[in-house]
Amino acid sequence: MSDNWFIGIIGGSGLSEGLELEEAQEVAIKSPFGEPSGPVTLGRIGGVRVAFLARHGQGHRVPPSQVNYRANIDVLKRARVTDVLALSAIGSLREEIAPGEFVAVDQFIDRTTSRENSFFGPGCVAHVSLADPVCPRLAQYAGDAAKAAGAALHRGGTYVAIDGPQFSTRAESRLYRAWAGDVIGMTGMPEARLAREAELPYAMLGMATDYDSFRDEEAGVDVTDVLSIMRDNASIAAQTVVELCKSLPAERSRVPIDTALEHAIITAPDARDPELVTRLDAVAGRVLS
Repeated sequence: MSDNWFIGIIGGSGLSEGLELEEAQEVAIKSPFGEPSGPVTLGRIGGVRVAFLARHGQGHRVPPSQVNYRANIDVLKRARVTDVLALSAIGSLREEIAPGEFVAVDQFIDRTTSRENSFFGPGCVAHVSLADPVCPRLAQYAGDAAKAAGAALHRGGTYVAIDGPQFSTRAESRLYRAWAGDVIGMTGMPEARLAREAELPYAMLGMATDYDSFRDEEAGVDVTDVLSIMRDNASIAAQTVVELCKSLPAERSRVPIDTALEHAIITAPDARDPELVTRLDAVAGRVLS
């Protein structure tokens, strides 16, 4: 079976200005999981439909731990996107990943503690596989697009997700390096978990803005340096989305993630909470209806 591509983009507030979507329109989509970060901008790049959502809201008003990740993924699912590409600033935990370079993340270590990390719960229990949290097909396309846009790209990397909003201590940074972490950020989880529960293939391109605090001979992470690199990378990130849309095959063939919930819901039908089932209409309606 095949489908038409409809790419959901989750990124920083400034990215939407550089995307130059054709037929762009802002749409406020409601979610039963609360308020998303903001409206979804719908449009096209060439023949590919695109939906953009600013993760931190207009003007970067929502801190990482307060982002309603469930609502954000839910509204993209309601918009009927087929795949999700996340663009995110990251810190480097490796000397070979220099500030200004991009990483196509393929694994996560989740150190977040204060975030709703599942659409499911009492009354409707589900267990999806997350062994490989990133869609390899989308990651390949996104990585190729980043290179075409002029990015210095590292394919593969383990992302350590922390709550923030503070940056790491030096001891934490050394610990994450010992765990084989390659990059660090504050937004990749539970975003990737929730995309899998929503049966949305997910890939992340991280933009390294700094070396994390493992270099004892240097000062720690400074937000002014981070913002400077982010501004420098904004045009490459926007061009990456354009190159991605240009490179996609005409038809989208299905991948296993499209049916990740097929056997994941284990609560018996007569034991399911009707209210929760109603809230799951977009995320899991395919298997619950």
